[in-house]
Amino acid sequence: MLDRIRSCGQWLARAVRSSGHERDTALFVGKCTLAATLAWWVAHDLMNAMSPAFAPFSAVLTMNATIYTSVWQALRYAGAVTVGVAVQAAIGFTAGPDLVAFVLVALIALVIAQWPALGEQRSQVPTAAFFAFSTYAAATTTADKASQLGQIVLLVLVGCGIGLIVNLCIVPPLRYRSAEHGLRALASEIEALLDDVADGLCSGDVDADRAEQWQTTGGRLRDAVEHARSGLSTAEHSLPLNPRRLLPAHRGYQSFTRYRDTLDALERAVYQLGSLTRSLGRWREKEDTYTYAPVLETYADFARRLRDIAHVLAEIDSDTLEEQADEMGRLAASAQEERERIAEAARKHDLPLADSARPYGVLVVEATRLMEEFQHTCDVLKVTADA
Repeated sequence: MLDRIRSCGQWLARAVRSSGHERDTALFVGKCTLAATLAWWVAHDLMNAMSPAFAPFSAVLTMNATIYTSVWQALRYAGAVTVGVAVQAAIGFTAGPDLVAFVLVALIALVIAQWPALGEQRSQVPTAAFFAFSTYAAATTTADKASQLGQIVLLVLVGCGIGLIVNLCIVPPLRYRSAEHGLRALASEIEALLDDVADGLCSGDVDADRAEQWQTTGGRLRDAVEHARSGLSTAEHSLPLNPRRLLPAHRGYQSFTRYRDTLDALERAVYQLGSLTRSLGRWREKEDTYTYAPVLETYADFARRLRDIAHVLAEIDSDTLEEQADEMGRLAASAQEERERIAEAARKHDLPLADSARPYGVLVVEATRLMEEFQHTCDVLKVTADA
């Protein structure tokens, strides 16, 4: 129990001290609580609604990580509920609240729920229709039935409106840093793989287990690419309709082209690294001597230079991007020299590049391709930093 209390205290301390996941989570929970409370107060105390829970539920449902997404979710949710209530109204006022009518309501609502235009809120069509059927069946007069059905739609609109207002007026989420966080995580994974590859090649320790571990890491890299793309998408969607983007402190984050181009280059580098690790696995399977160890040691030096570039990318920060871009440019020049040394060492030690049954030719080609992607990454950040 004490450990849990201590852990909660540390979590709250991190939320107070610095921005990050903890603070974002605490802020999101607080805003949802406020929106739900206001929606309940309006629905229960001011409107005296029969089903006031629709309002706070709708308010929380529309709260999202970005204003843009919140608006779209609110529109789709309100549309889905309206359609569901309309289906019940059409069937109810013509067929009555009996079992046959419920079957028709369920069938039509579930068919409409397949409509892609409603997105993630499609399931709300039958949900709203079923709640509306229950409300309709409980009402006694035709006027009361119509009033209760209309009130469901009104409560949803009230809840969505309150949720949007709270999300817009109280620290509207601006997630431009999520683009950096995704790139940092991806670059850290690349750095770790390149460091291990360099160590293995330099020491001659490339056994089957290590080669398999490299290929497993390559799989994690592909997952990291997807996470980085998700972070970039969140960052891009946090700008539209967000008034905070107009503040002087945030005007430098109106475009994410540099991050998209960098991520594209790193994604290609990830695939090249996958090919490289497969080739290294083939080398270990087919070669029983270290005749070409000097070439592989040179390759290890090249991997270390790329690792150094990835290390800078793992600490990328828009506030210091110009200095980081200059450093990456210097590291890229050093990596180019190491890549040229690989070709020279291959010629000097008569590496069998033309032998398709052996992986050395592929290794040299992969070095060139990897260098192209890392160089492109450095160039993109340099151009955008100087702009």
